[in-house]
Amino acid sequence: MSEPAPAIVPVKPEAAVSDAAHAAPATGSGDPHQPQLTARDQTRVTYQKPPEYFTDALEDAERLLKYAAENGVEVDATTRNSILDARAAVTTGWNEQLAADLLAALTVLAAKLRPVTAESLRSFNTRPTVRTYWIVAICLAAIIVPFSVASFITSGLVNLISRDIATANDLTVKLGTQLGPFTNQAAPSTQPPSNPGAKPPAAAAPAGAAAGGAAAGAPIPAGLNPTDVLTELQNFASLIRSIHARSRQLDSFIFGKVWDPFTPVIRQPGGYKATFQLPVPLPSNLQPVLSGRISVFQDARSFGQDVIDSVSVSYGAIANTILPVLYALLGTCAYLLRSFSQEMSNRTFVPSHSDSARFLIAAIAGGVVGLFKNVGIGEEATIPPLAIAFIVGYAVDVFFSFLEGLIQAFTRSRTPAAAAPGGKT
Repeated sequence: MSEPAPAIVPVKPEAAVSDAAHAAPATGSGDPHQPQLTARDQTRVTYQKPPEYFTDALEDAERLLKYAAENGVEVDATTRNSILDARAAVTTGWNEQLAADLLAALTVLAAKLRPVTAESLRSFNTRPTVRTYWIVAICLAAIIVPFSVASFITSGLVNLISRDIATANDLTVKLGTQLGPFTNQAAPSTQPPSNPGAKPPAAAAPAGAAAGGAAAGAPIPAGLNPTDVLTELQNFASLIRSIHARSRQLDSFIFGKVWDPFTPVIRQPGGYKATFQLPVPLPSNLQPVLSGRISVFQDARSFGQDVIDSVSVSYGAIANTILPVLYALLGTCAYLLRSFSQEMSNRTFVPSHSDSARFLIAAIAGGVVGLFKNVGIGEEATIPPLAIAFIVGYAVDVFFSFLEGLIQAFTRSRTPAAAAPGGKT
C-alpha cells in the first residue's frame, strides 16, 4: 500500500526570507514550492547592531533635516522617510537597503543646503576660538599702539627740527650779509654771568636809546629797515630756542642717548636766558650779538642733527621691519574675526587649524612689504607701507595671487626665448 502524499503548507514571505537568510540559496532546483532568495531579498536581511558609520551618517542627516525644517527648505518625502526609517532601524535592526537610502538622503541634503554642512551645525564650543582671537588682537595692539604713537611723534619732531634748521640757516646768511663782515671783536660768552643779578655793561642806556642807536648807528647799512633787521634777529633767536627744545624732546624718545652740550649752562641760574635770548636792551652794535647767536645756533644745530640721526636709525628700523609685520598680523586677526562673525551668522563655521598658518603667511608678507616705500595710487596720493601691510595681512590670498601672477609673467616672457629654433638660449 502506497504512502499518502505530503500536504502543501503555505509559507509566509517573512518566514521564507528569514529561513533563506540562514540557508544557502537554492538555484536551479526546479521545485516551484521552494522559496528562491533573490538579490533584492538579500538587502532585506536585518542585522542587530549597526556599524559606526551608520550612526554618524544618521546624526548628520538628522541635523541637516532639522536645519532644513527650521529654515523652510523643502525636502522630498523619499529623503525624509529614508532618514526616519534609518532612525527606527537603530533599535529594530538595519539592512543594506536602509543604509543605502540613508547615504543617498544625506547626499541630497548636503547638496541642497550647501554651504551649510553637518559639521558646521554641530554645537562647537566657540569660546576658545574667540578668546584666542581677542588675546592675539590685544597683544598686537599693546605693541603696535605705543610704537605707532612714538613713530608718529618722532616723525613730526624730525620734520619740525629739519624745517627750523633750514630756516635758521637762511637767516644766518641773510643777517650776516646785511650786517656786514664780522670783525675780530669778541662775541658775548654763552656762559652765564657769575653774578646773575648784575646788569650787562650796556644796561645803563635806556631801551629806547639802544634801539635808536641801532637805528642810527653804522652796523645797519643805509637802505635797510632797522625794524626788519631786528625782527629777523629775534626770529633767529626764537628758531634756536625751538631747535634746542624740540631736540631735547626728541632725545627723550631714545632715552637721552645724545648728550646735550647746553646742559651745564642751563642748570646754572640765568644760564638759559643768557644763552638763548637776546640781551636786553640791545647794544648799538649788533654784530657781536649776531656772532654770539650764530655760535649758539651751531651747537644747537649739531645737537639736533645728532638726535635726528639716532632717532632715524632706531625708529626707522622699527618702522621698516617690525611694525609692517605687526600690522600684517593685525590685519589677519581682523580678517579672522570678521570671517568668524559671518560664519557663525550663516551657520557655516567649522574650527580649523589653518589659522596659525595664515598668521605665519601674514608675517612673511608683512616683512616683504617693509622693504618697499610709499606706493603711489595716483598723481599725488600714496599709501604708506604700514597701511599696505595691514591690507596684505587682511587679504593674504590676494597678495600671493599677485606674486604668482608676477612670476608667471616673467615665465611667459622667457618661454619664447627658450623655445627658439636650434635650441639656442
